[in-house]
Amino acid sequence: MKQTGVKIDGVIYSLDGNLGHNELLDDFFKSIEGIGWHFGGGSYQVDEESRQIEDIDQK
Repeated sequence: MKQTGVKIDGVIYSLDGNLGHNELLDDFFKSIEGIGWHFGGGSYQVDEESRQIEDIDQK
């Protein structure tokens, strides 16, 4: 059986200040894995003009 899914292409910003890349990914994966979904793709930290920058929360 073929799977269908949803492709996401956009930017997520926090209304409460800066949002770290790892902070977002940790919460994102907990959320989608908690309901039995999975994600495949890439992501990176951006500034207010959607330009790629270094992660602000390096681990």
